[in-house]
Amino acid sequence: MAYMEKNGFTVRANDDGSNAAARRRFGIADRYGACHTAAVEGYAVEGHVPAREIRRLLAERPDAIGLAVPKMPIGSPGMDGPPYGGEHEPYDVLLLTKDGGSRVFQSYR
Repeated sequence: MAYMEKNGFTVRANDDGSNAAARRRFGIADRYGACHTAAVEGYAVEGHVPAREIRRLLAERPDAIGLAVPKMPIGSPGMDGPPYGGEHEPYDVLLLTKDGGSRVFQSYR
């Protein structure tokens, strides 16, 4: 949440422990699951998605469910900095399509 606020987003938490339920409401398949699920202007954002990609999503407005960074890759927003020793795992930000599939929206290497 702090990362998103630092990047200009207004954040409201609904920490009721029902992340899986939130994913189901958005139609996000379990294979795209991570630790956080958010709603941003009608799109779902799952996991540690960089603010830059959320801004791009909102600018381009594709016909899609939203974005996901499955699991919790080291080096993604919130999984970076001194506690992680400067480590960085490659990861993809996925655009989740309404048919249950996905495509790479942006790669981080």
